[in-house]
Amino acid sequence: MTDLSSITSSATSFVANQTAKLGKAVDDTKNSFAAALNRAEVNVGIKPKTGFTAGPTYQANEAATLGGQTKAAFNHAINDVKSVLHIK
Repeated sequence: MTDLSSITSSATSFVANQTAKLGKAVDDTKNSFAAALNRAEVNVGIKPKTGFTAGPTYQANEAATLGGQTKAAFNHAINDVKSVLHIK
Protein backbone atom coordinates (compact mmCIF):
# COMPACT_ATOMS: atom_id res chain seq x y z
CA MET A 1 0.00 0.00 0.00
CA THR A 2 1.29 3.47 -0.92
CA ASP A 3 1.91 6.09 1.70
CA LEU A 4 -0.73 8.87 1.41
CA SER A 5 1.71 11.58 2.54
CA SER A 6 4.09 10.89 -0.37
CA ILE A 7 1.21 11.19 -2.86
CA THR A 8 0.05 14.43 -1.26
CA SER A 9 3.58 15.80 -1.23
CA SER A 10 4.10 14.85 -4.86
CA ALA A 11 0.80 16.45 -5.91
CA THR A 12 1.61 19.61 -3.96
CA SER A 13 5.03 19.79 -5.55
CA PHE A 14 3.53 19.30 -9.02
CA VAL A 15 0.95 22.08 -8.50
CA ALA A 16 3.60 24.44 -7.09
CA ASN A 17 5.88 23.74 -10.05
CA GLN A 18 3.09 24.38 -12.57
CA THR A 19 2.09 27.58 -10.76
CA ALA A 20 5.69 28.82 -10.88
CA LYS A 21 5.92 28.05 -14.61
CA LEU A 22 2.63 29.84 -15.23
CA GLY A 23 3.88 32.87 -13.28
CA LYS A 24 7.07 32.93 -15.36
CA ALA A 25 5.06 32.70 -18.58
CA VAL A 26 2.88 35.63 -17.45
CA ASP A 27 5.97 37.72 -16.63
CA ASP A 28 7.60 36.85 -19.96
CA THR A 29 4.43 37.82 -21.81
CA LYS A 30 4.19 41.14 -19.96
CA ASN A 31 7.83 41.92 -20.70
CA SER A 32 7.47 40.99 -24.38
CA PHE A 33 4.35 43.12 -24.73
CA ALA A 34 6.00 46.05 -22.94
CA ALA A 35 9.05 45.82 -25.20
CA ALA A 36 6.90 45.63 -28.34
CA LEU A 37 4.79 48.58 -27.19
CA ASN A 38 7.91 50.60 -26.43
CA ARG A 39 9.35 49.87 -29.91
CA ALA A 40 6.05 50.87 -31.53
CA GLU A 41 5.88 54.11 -29.55
CA VAL A 42 9.45 55.00 -30.49
CA ASN A 43 8.94 54.14 -34.18
CA VAL A 44 5.68 56.08 -34.46
CA GLY A 45 7.20 59.02 -32.62
CA ILE A 46 5.06 59.02 -29.51
CA LYS A 47 8.03 58.42 -27.24
CA PRO A 48 11.71 59.42 -27.53
CA LYS A 49 14.24 56.69 -28.27
CA THR A 50 16.34 57.69 -25.25
CA GLY A 51 15.47 58.80 -21.75
CA PHE A 52 16.28 62.38 -22.71
CA THR A 53 13.35 64.81 -22.81
CA ALA A 54 15.25 67.95 -23.82
CA GLY A 55 18.54 69.05 -25.32
CA PRO A 56 20.52 68.10 -28.42
CA THR A 57 20.24 64.32 -27.95
CA TYR A 58 16.46 64.51 -27.60
CA GLN A 59 16.16 66.81 -30.60
CA ALA A 60 18.36 64.56 -32.75
CA ASN A 61 16.27 61.50 -31.86
CA GLU A 62 12.99 63.36 -32.25
CA ALA A 63 13.97 64.59 -35.71
CA ALA A 64 14.16 60.94 -36.86
CA THR A 65 10.60 60.05 -35.79
CA LEU A 66 7.36 60.62 -37.67
CA GLY A 67 6.05 62.72 -34.79
CA GLY A 68 9.22 64.79 -34.75
CA GLN A 69 9.11 65.33 -38.51
CA THR A 70 5.46 66.38 -38.33
CA LYS A 71 6.22 68.78 -35.50
CA ALA A 72 9.16 70.24 -37.42
CA ALA A 73 7.05 70.72 -40.56
CA PHE A 74 4.30 72.40 -38.52
CA ASN A 75 6.78 74.68 -36.75
CA HIS A 76 8.39 75.54 -40.09
CA ALA A 77 4.98 76.50 -41.54
CA ILE A 78 4.20 78.64 -38.48
CA ASN A 79 7.56 80.38 -38.75
CA ASP A 80 6.99 81.06 -42.45
CA VAL A 81 3.59 82.65 -41.71
CA LYS A 82 5.13 84.74 -38.91
CA SER A 83 7.88 85.86 -41.26
CA VAL A 84 5.41 86.89 -43.97
CA LEU A 85 3.29 88.79 -41.44
CA HIS A 86 6.39 90.27 -39.75
CA ILE A 87 5.51 88.76 -36.37
CA LYS A 88 8.31 88.08 -33.94
